[in-house]
Amino acid sequence: RSEKDILKLVQTIIANTKGEGEKAGEDFWVKAEKLYYTALIGYIFYEAPREEKNFATLLDMIDASEVREDDETYMNPIDRLFEALEKKEPTHFAVKQYKKYKLAAGKTAKSILISCGARLAPFDIQELRDLMKEDELELDTLGDRKTALFVIISDTDDTFNFVVSIMYSQLFNLLCDKADDEYGGRLPVHVRCLLDEFANIGLIPKFEKLIATIRSREISASIILQAQSQLKAIYKDNADTIVGNCDSTLFLGGKEKTTLKELSET
Repeated sequence: RSEKDILKLVQTIIANTKGEGEKAGEDFWVKAEKLYYTALIGYIFYEAPREEKNFATLLDMIDASEVREDDETYMNPIDRLFEALEKKEPTHFAVKQYKKYKLAAGKTAKSILISCGARLAPFDIQELRDLMKEDELELDTLGDRKTALFVIISDTDDTFNFVVSIMYSQLFNLLCDKADDEYGGRLPVHVRCLLDEFANIGLIPKFEKLIATIRSREISASIILQAQSQLKAIYKDNADTIVGNCDSTLFLGGKEKTTLKELSET
């Protein structure tokens, strides 16, 4: 819904997917991918017709982004789209991001595109493309009326975890914005998120900050884990902050030593 939301979406994709090759985890390559995702999503958000504002269009644009290492002057269809947009609106948000991405030489740009394609490879599955084609959830309405939303994910396969992470990230951001902009800071209907198998959801960016601030907007989250070590495996040093913002802890038994030790010392 805004440029800020585009950046949040890109961060969620990067945090919950993997690139390709030995360079994929390096800081430069990740930042370059972010630039490219941001440019393309920015173009889709502002310029694409409503029916094309989805991940399928993003994938199609990446597929059309051919780079020729031996011909720096070659222009692919996406280059031409952005060239036309720049002529119309030189200061366009998407144009600014695309020009930064285009600073990369042919060989570098090709590596960036390979990693982008690898991250979004699950979208080559038609069922997933169809699922993400249009908004059927209306997440921003959950605080308007009593609603039950069931999110069923696999507890053995994490291939599509990033989709669930995107959904929860959108849910919290949309509801917080709606509470602030339309309801004076508090939703009319309390939204409680029962996050069972929280470790299988994937990483929700800035969750350690969200869980500390959503309660004032009539939103709460119950984090359900098999062991506390699962939280640290995903959120690293922020795991303690997340636990610290949960006012109640319910322990149903277990033998994981780290969990037992932390509970005994609490």
